Amino acid sequence: MALIVQRERKQGRVRTFIALILSITGAVSALAANVTADKVDHLFAAFDRPGSPGCSVGVIHNDRFVYQKSFGYASLELRVPLTPQSVFYVGSVSKQFTAASVVLAAEQDYLSLDDDVRKYLPELPDYGHPVTLRQMLHQTSGFRDFFDLIALSGGNPAEIGSPADILKLIVRQKGLNNVPGAEWNYSNSNYFLLAEVVQRATKKSLARFAAENIFQPLGMKHTLFFDDNTLVVPNRVAAYDPGKNGEFLVDWSTNYNLVGGGGLMSTVDDLLLWDRNFFANKLGKGTLVQQLQSHGVLNNGNQINYAMGLTLGEYRGLPTAEHSGANFGYRSEYLRFPQQRFSVILFCNLSTAGPVGLAHKISDVYLQGELAPTSAPRVSSGFPTPESFAGTYLDPHTKTIYKFTAEGGNLMGWGEALQRVAANQYYDLQGDVMTFSSNNGIMHLSLPIPGELYFSGDRIQPLDLSAAELSRFTGNFHSEELDISYTLSVEGTHLTVKVPNNPSIPLDAAGRDEFYSNDLGDLVFHTDAGHRVSAFSLSTQASRGIIFVKVN
Repeated sequence: MALIVQRERKQGRVRTFIALILSITGAVSALAANVTADKVDHLFAAFDRPGSPGCSVGVIHNDRFVYQKSFGYASLELRVPLTPQSVFYVGSVSKQFTAASVVLAAEQDYLSLDDDVRKYLPELPDYGHPVTLRQMLHQTSGFRDFFDLIALSGGNPAEIGSPADILKLIVRQKGLNNVPGAEWNYSNSNYFLLAEVVQRATKKSLARFAAENIFQPLGMKHTLFFDDNTLVVPNRVAAYDPGKNGEFLVDWSTNYNLVGGGGLMSTVDDLLLWDRNFFANKLGKGTLVQQLQSHGVLNNGNQINYAMGLTLGEYRGLPTAEHSGANFGYRSEYLRFPQQRFSVILFCNLSTAGPVGLAHKISDVYLQGELAPTSAPRVSSGFPTPESFAGTYLDPHTKTIYKFTAEGGNLMGWGEALQRVAANQYYDLQGDVMTFSSNNGIMHLSLPIPGELYFSGDRIQPLDLSAAELSRFTGNFHSEELDISYTLSVEGTHLTVKVPNNPSIPLDAAGRDEFYSNDLGDLVFHTDAGHRVSAFSLSTQASRGIIFVKVN
């Protein structure tokens, strides 16, 4: 009996010790989780105040939220705070759902990814090369971007007409940006047209097809493609721009109802269900997850990082799949680390929120033990100053214009301070490395991306042309493709362009017959047999070679 009592006392002490260890372990884990959450909270401190828009955040690990919080207001007018159930317009994060709809429609034999788009949209011009649905999914088709086309037509994307009007605008384009499959060039027209293809092939709108084949099966009850601007959407979030003196300006639209390239409304809660499916693969016949994450391939065999509505890349040594979104004052980011089963969802209703950078900073907090060390250099006194690289660069092949300025010791591009990689290298906003090099006193910029050289051009110094030389280019010029006329005049020392419904835009001379503006694009003038100016071609990064013919 004494032996039994002694054994029980010993076992009791062991159980007490184990319980104590588990208690301490649990307390340490809880403390670590609280420290991690506090670090993430700190990233959103600027929004966590009365009267500010903000962000809803979801951090997922192993199919569940490990952090879920909202900062700021869904409606400043109604003083309604953001929550994980707030319904955001998510911009181009929508594209992966459009792509999924096309893949599922292909599984159901409504279409094939290698079909010519003109099989479903025969009104599109014959460009001399077939344009396949697969090329459109991978953004290599060459279709000009309809947002650019609207702006160049003097319109406002927030006030554009029906999908039928946008289709007519695309159909009027007589050229492509590139031979289909030859280059990657992001264009919202691809995914707008894919939505039209789904409707014609399945006899169901993209909104209905996606609801029946994606949202309902996954239980995404608060997700929809907003293709009816009379629809009431409970918990819908308004969006804002920063104004003066800490105030905010409304920047959202209740009229915009285009879908495909955008148009999705969803919640942080619902995106958890979508995220889980990349591992559960419940939808369709089983090909969806693999298809969505398949790299595009150019005609020359080079592989690109754009898959189907997702960019496949890397962050600090770890593979990623992601897409961001931006329209009106809405900003969004969905970033996934497949190997870690870790994802960050960020939906924001302030145009300056910067969710892409915030998502990376959140990943830094949670994945600090797995990420490679940051490669940011220690800037030395021997490094060239950002002023050395500031200026305007022109790619003579694509006619793309990049402009950089130096502010506060930073090189600024696309409205943000760029991260330095080395003495003469910076990351662009997508994490690709831009290299500056000087040759015979001329600064050159190159930007290679997976599969191709995306930008290669010299810094340009405007030519000083006289008023008489500039007068050669004045007059009215009409574009059938945009159905609009521009008036070119000489004002002071500049040639200017008057686009209807917009103020005059001054142009700088890149050459004797070439002018440019960061607000408009690149204009190359053409002459007739008598050496008189007869036309010009206008190019932006996403819409190249639009012809304007002189009419007087």
